[in-house]
Amino acid sequence: MRPFPSPGGGIRRVVIVVPSLFTLFNLFFGIWAMVLASRGEFYRASWYIFFAGILDALDGRVARLSKTGTRFGAELDSLVDVVSFGVAPAFLIYQLEFASGGQAEWIFCWFYVMAAAIRLARFNITQAGRAKRYFIGLPSPAAGMTLATFYPFTTTELYQQVFRFLPRHHLMQFLMILLSILMVSNVRYATLPRAGFRSVKGLLGLATILFILIFGLLEHDAFFFPLGAAYMAYGILRAALLGFFFEAAEDEEAETAGPIVIRDSERVNEAYGPSSRGIAPRGGAG
Repeated sequence: MRPFPSPGGGIRRVVIVVPSLFTLFNLFFGIWAMVLASRGEFYRASWYIFFAGILDALDGRVARLSKTGTRFGAELDSLVDVVSFGVAPAFLIYQLEFASGGQAEWIFCWFYVMAAAIRLARFNITQAGRAKRYFIGLPSPAAGMTLATFYPFTTTELYQQVFRFLPRHHLMQFLMILLSILMVSNVRYATLPRAGFRSVKGLLGLATILFILIFGLLEHDAFFFPLGAAYMAYGILRAALLGFFFEAAEDEEAETAGPIVIRDSERVNEAYGPSSRGIAPRGGAG
């Protein structure tokens, strides 16, 4: 007699699929943002890229909490992030600012997308699947969301009163170059703090998250771009004070991976040794 299938197996398969659904809806919002930008609906396009960033944060959290991360999910997440936080923000800014400029203005968008792709490829080699206290280089979702929320910020009274006299076109050029450099740099950026009630660090993390949620809901147009700029400045100031290059702690792996060698159908990373054949957890924010 054939044994009855375990009811838990089907539930397990459904749980494994859930993180990838978040990732695919992340891609949906990234593509939709580009469609809206091509129609001139820049405000809506900006916030859809931001929504894609929220989904990108959720897919990694769901995978870690449910312990259903897979190598497939990690690779899919990085490929989607290139679109949602590389191509989509660059296309939005091109349509918004550079399409009416000179013939070579698109080169800023190319540099940005190139940096995002390199950032995600390096993340997959050096940090994906590991517990992280920091990111090496500005995460691409943070870069994409900062770039996307610039336009909503320009519609606020704060921008009109304080920043309206700045040359916006050159400001956008500078911002894209700075984001590109930070993504491929060795500057360390803190991860999102973990909330909790059992320690002072957990309470501070909870207070930080509540602060972002409250001001994000009440003053989203005027809040998120300065928040992204502050996050960028944090990494730059920290690097300026402590140095751009940090020696790895004894219990940490090297920050920069060595070349990957194909040997007998097995990928070998010369910095880390042979790759594991087991299931690697989803990478998280790249």
